[in-house]
Amino acid sequence: MTTRVPPPATTVSAGSAVPTASTAATVSGDADAAPAGTGTDTSVRVRGLVRAFGAHRVIDGLDLDIRPGEFVALLGHSGCGKSTLLRILAGLDRDIEGTVTVPRRRAVAFQAPRLLPWKKVWRNVVLGLPGRADRALAERYLDEVGLSQRASVWPKTLSGGEAQRVSLARALVRQPDLLLLDEPFGALDALTRVNAQRLVGELWVRHNCGVLLVTHDVEEAVLLADRVLVMRDGGIDHEAVVDLPRPRDIGSPEFVALRTGLLARLGVGATEPAGA
Repeated sequence: MTTRVPPPATTVSAGSAVPTASTAATVSGDADAAPAGTGTDTSVRVRGLVRAFGAHRVIDGLDLDIRPGEFVALLGHSGCGKSTLLRILAGLDRDIEGTVTVPRRRAVAFQAPRLLPWKKVWRNVVLGLPGRADRALAERYLDEVGLSQRASVWPKTLSGGEAQRVSLARALVRQPDLLLLDEPFGALDALTRVNAQRLVGELWVRHNCGVLLVTHDVEEAVLLADRVLVMRDGGIDHEAVVDLPRPRDIGSPEFVALRTGLLARLGVGATEPAGA
């Protein structure tokens, strides 16, 4: 595994100009150096984040740290602000209060693959990169997701799982220090979802990038993440450290206990723990 020295971070604060996002859903930071106080032990640093829509504060005073190379999963009920937070970290929403410091190299994969139907698969992978479209580069990353043989086909010929793997290749070709995943497996059938989860885990280890996964699936969160956060009332309500060996056994007592505790935090299947 190759270790890359991360480039400078970028800081977004209230009133910052909104950058132009590429069609491939990646946004570059606009700072020339890491801000003072940002150490190498922190890849993402969020302090006092507020995002309001009218009078409604979807995110209200949120603090968050993600270490370089750490895999963090974010759970919460629909409408709690999970996807809003992800969009802010991606640089797609800057109408905020507070401070957000993130790596310059970020990439996003959404639930919908968002492939351009009039471009071949390989061209979708390198879409938005500077310079001439590099087929060899695209094929290298398609090979990582098991789709090198599909480089020349049209997106409409892909299955749902294949299209999502192309989306992952398009994110990874940018060599991100932070990979943002917004329910990327939500539209997949159960078997395809299991294979996609395993693939993401392998790619994370190979690329050594930080990951924030937004999901509704508690089992998926415990299966993949180093830490699982539960979002409620515009902030982080609970944190669970997943200190289990990989690959993880979903039937082990430790795994089941973590999953059950998180479900309880979400008000599913048990009485919520005291002091929540």
